[in-house]
Amino acid sequence: MEKLTVYPSSLNGQVRISGAKNSALRLLAASLLTSGTIRLQNYPSTLLDAVLHVRMLEALGKKCRLLDKNTIDISEEQVPSSELVWSERSIRNTLLILGALVARTGKGKVPLPGGCKLGNRKYDLHIMLLKALGADVWEEQGYICAEAKVSQQLIGTDIYLPLRSTGATENSIIAACLAKGVTRVWGPHIRPEILDLVNFLNSIGAKITVYGQESIVVEGVTELGQTTHRVIPDNVEALTWLIGAAITDGDIEIADFPFEHLEIPLIHLRESGVRFYRMENHLIVRGSTCYPIDISTGPYPGINSDMQPLFAVLGAVAKGESRIVDLRFPGRYAYAEELSKMGMKYKVSNNLLMIDGGHLLKGGETVQALDLRAGAALLIGGCVSKECITIENAWQISRGYDRLQEKLSQLGVKFSAV
Repeated sequence: MEKLTVYPSSLNGQVRISGAKNSALRLLAASLLTSGTIRLQNYPSTLLDAVLHVRMLEALGKKCRLLDKNTIDISEEQVPSSELVWSERSIRNTLLILGALVARTGKGKVPLPGGCKLGNRKYDLHIMLLKALGADVWEEQGYICAEAKVSQQLIGTDIYLPLRSTGATENSIIAACLAKGVTRVWGPHIRPEILDLVNFLNSIGAKITVYGQESIVVEGVTELGQTTHRVIPDNVEALTWLIGAAITDGDIEIADFPFEHLEIPLIHLRESGVRFYRMENHLIVRGSTCYPIDISTGPYPGINSDMQPLFAVLGAVAKGESRIVDLRFPGRYAYAEELSKMGMKYKVSNNLLMIDGGHLLKGGETVQALDLRAGAALLIGGCVSKECITIENAWQISRGYDRLQEKLSQLGVKFSAV
């Protein structure tokens, strides 16, 4: 899907939330730690990043088989290769693949990470943690390489994270599972995807204990086994349909809504006039009037950086000034210029995005999906515009939204895709 044209639409109907992208990809990487068969249920099989990741696993020697559109089996006949030879698009998750390969085989070589361009998004913490566990790490010709220095095995240690990094927390856990001795990760980022990864790893025989935001302790084991695991629902997808319904004065029912993972965002949305109701594991959105929002992103349970482009569209619709500060990726506001082509009025001062809301989004323009969440923001903005919009590089949206076109149709969104 290179181009997606969205016509003015009100979101109405029912939709079920798919498995979380940010959990499923981590579980795929962690499957490299074991020779046992891994079955993932509630698996978002059509995500472009997941499809790409599966091909990476197959390139390393894993066998991946879809049993149905929501279930995948991952098995192997021999120990995976330590080197991922790859010429296609890279993803951020290659860093976790590296951690898993070094833990399992003593060394690894993977393409430098890709993914969304979110400002100064380095991978120095990943290098730091692998070195702390006793590996040499270096780059060569577009690849990042690592090798355990002692008997081809990582050694447990204390890892001190200078900031609450999701990726570095995940890689520390993955790499430490087969390390010799005990690893304690200080200052981890405890969020739903991390806990899902911990539950998965413990189910295949890892020994991981979480002590809240203080630390995570991993006792290394010699081998891991098999499991069947259900991927948690995607909280950013849930928020997308919720805000989309609110700004279009829609009426939708969202099944498998992850209430416990969205407590803070839901408080902000209710205070901004969004009318929603909880029915067991379903959420109903019914007729909303949007008021300005004032948010800052931060570690869980706060508002994740991925969510702020969606809140910006709500701010564009709400009459008055809305303000957003991204504390994780300062300056992550490039999407605002694309929304301005549709009529959103804004300015940026230092790291503060100020939106002068209440002006009709006019549409009638071609805009660029600069990254995954920017594309999603343009998508729901197109639904509330006066005229249609055409989103170029719309494949970015499919990186994080499972069965996107099917769900848009279920919700009554008028669109065409090429």
